[in-house]
Amino acid sequence: MCPGIESDKPGDCPKCGMALERNPTWKAAVKTIYTCPMHPEVEQDHPGDCPKCGMALVTKAGTTAVEEDVSELNDMTRRMWISTVLALPVFVVAMLHIIPSMAHASWVVSDASRWMQFILSTPVVLWAGAPFFRRGWRSLITRRFNMWTLIMLGVGAAYLFSVVAMLSPSVFPESMQMHGKPGIYFEAAAVIIVLVLLGQVLELRARSRTGSAIKALLNLAPPTARQVAEGGDHEVPLDQVKVGDWLRVVHGDKVPVDGEVVEGHSSVEESMITGEPLPVEKKVGDKVTGGTVNGPGSFIMRAERVGSDTLLGQIVNMVAEAQRSRAPIQGLADKVAGIFVPAVLAVSVLTFVLWMWLGPEPKLAHAIVNAVAVLIIACPCALGLATPMSIVVGVGRGAQEGVLVKNAEALERLEKITTLVVDKTGTLTEGKPKLMDVLPIGGLDSNEFLRLAASLEQSSEHPLAAAIVLGAKDRGIVLEAVKDFRSVTAGGVIGSIAGRVVMIGKSDFLRNERVTGLETLEATAVKLQEAGKTAMFVAIDGKPAGVIAVADPIKSTTAEAIRDLHALGLEIVMLTGDNRRTAAEVAKQLGLDAVEAEIEPAGKVAHVKKLRVEGKHVAMAGDGINDAPALSEAEVGIAMGTGTDVAMQSAGITLVKGDLRGIAKAIRLSRATMGNIRQNLFFAFLYNALGIPVAAGVLYPFFGLLLSPIIAGAAMSLSSVSVITNALRLRNAKL
Repeated sequence: MCPGIESDKPGDCPKCGMALERNPTWKAAVKTIYTCPMHPEVEQDHPGDCPKCGMALVTKAGTTAVEEDVSELNDMTRRMWISTVLALPVFVVAMLHIIPSMAHASWVVSDASRWMQFILSTPVVLWAGAPFFRRGWRSLITRRFNMWTLIMLGVGAAYLFSVVAMLSPSVFPESMQMHGKPGIYFEAAAVIIVLVLLGQVLELRARSRTGSAIKALLNLAPPTARQVAEGGDHEVPLDQVKVGDWLRVVHGDKVPVDGEVVEGHSSVEESMITGEPLPVEKKVGDKVTGGTVNGPGSFIMRAERVGSDTLLGQIVNMVAEAQRSRAPIQGLADKVAGIFVPAVLAVSVLTFVLWMWLGPEPKLAHAIVNAVAVLIIACPCALGLATPMSIVVGVGRGAQEGVLVKNAEALERLEKITTLVVDKTGTLTEGKPKLMDVLPIGGLDSNEFLRLAASLEQSSEHPLAAAIVLGAKDRGIVLEAVKDFRSVTAGGVIGSIAGRVVMIGKSDFLRNERVTGLETLEATAVKLQEAGKTAMFVAIDGKPAGVIAVADPIKSTTAEAIRDLHALGLEIVMLTGDNRRTAAEVAKQLGLDAVEAEIEPAGKVAHVKKLRVEGKHVAMAGDGINDAPALSEAEVGIAMGTGTDVAMQSAGITLVKGDLRGIAKAIRLSRATMGNIRQNLFFAFLYNALGIPVAAGVLYPFFGLLLSPIIAGAAMSLSSVSVITNALRLRNAKL
């Protein structure tokens, strides 16, 4: 970049001929596209609602920055709290008539009480409910009936009916009046708006959290890199690193971008990619990945992939794409609404026509009152409670058992799961190396052998060394001081303890230190490696002394969890970045149905997609950064609470204790909750189905009965009480 000269592509300055440099403050303008999660074909360049289903549009993956616009969430939250404060006294006063001791209190049906309900409910309906009326009106215009149609008609009818009853009570026939006044339904209109707002806030909060996983992934990359240049190293912002740059990575640094080691050697902890807890040796010619952590040693690397081309960048894109492509929960109420809404409208119109034709005088008043009554009784008050009540109780019940549910979608999908995909490290296993075998030779006492080895390893920074030291301390062994300690990267360590020279490392390292006769130890090491363990050779005073084996042990609860999941009818598949030998041994011990090893994050995503294409309903359980894309791609992501934040943010369900037995509990919870929701919806629609004919006036020719405020209030209250009581049964569900 030359001052005053700007270009959107590299090249030379037209004035001075110098090569143009990148402006670090410039970012490419990316067009933001908004789409519907349920109807991906709907796209537009500005936020809004889907013309088909009325849902709020979300940003399309890959078309905008990671930061989510939370203005809609803030707006809905503000509307919810204000409307709750206003609607609560309206609901309380309106429901007092069902209490026998209060039913005939004069102030309950006084003009002051009615005007209070009118004044408080009006801003709830006209201001807080305005977005829902817009969606409902659009559904009418496009003839795509949904829950917004029903909510608009029900709330609108209840509110307008009540306003007319307040301002012109004389238009109502005497049979529709009580204490000389027609009934009002302000509380129904206000409460429905509050319930719908609550549902919207919960949905928007769940959606906003999806960006947290991507932000956490981006934070894995260091903000700067050490660029090697003439005159010494200097730090540059990560976004200024170009392909071909030479970068220095020292002990403890994060590798800035993907590339190749050109000088030096070290060991790099790559668990974020492979899931394998043990560090991987890196020498000249080896590939390194951005975001991984360098151990002891340093090296110079050549940048080969930068920005979104790095593996970490690809993981970010995979997580974003999978999260944005999933449809939100589609309740049974929405499915039925397409039939229920036009049916209610037809009944209302038919009621009006029949009363105008066959009804008593005043025909028009009776026709309007009964037609509107049909819309009021169809108002989804219990319907609004049916799903959120079960979800709230179910989520609380899960939390008691250590199963944290991010949103209702996860519970709905989990019920249908047929295949569970699991990671190995940290999910089936404990996720960290542990001392497993201490095998001295030549009659050496095992405790003395371990004391010397652990005393040497306490000066090492290698994760395997920490496992040996911890294992020795757990056995009550007291360690001694080390003299003349020396560490050889990718080889081993050597030092003097109580006058004895001790070496630990690979067989090649010991041979380089002129230790001979290692053949017996190598045969033992092969057997340990076949069992999925990492073997280290030990020599004392220049002679072979034995082998120490370290491994990532299977969790004590894993076998029981696998049996429970098989009993629930699930197929269990293990996908791991670990080596095939270790993976096969773990799968054999646990009786898993299938295993894929040495697989990268993209491979995990591809395998999950393959299973779904085969018609299987897939859940994924994992704990690592490398699991995040697959957790997002699966129908349900299940994260171990002992794992990384990225995994938990990418998953719909988190197991607090990191115990796989929690998955069986989560599945039982899902089945119980979804069954409860169906029962609630049945109750809600049943009351509507029974109430609509009464509202239409079918009982009038036989009994002279029309829908009165008492009957309407009792029916609405009874339907809501039934739904709430049924939902509360989930508190005692056996998981």
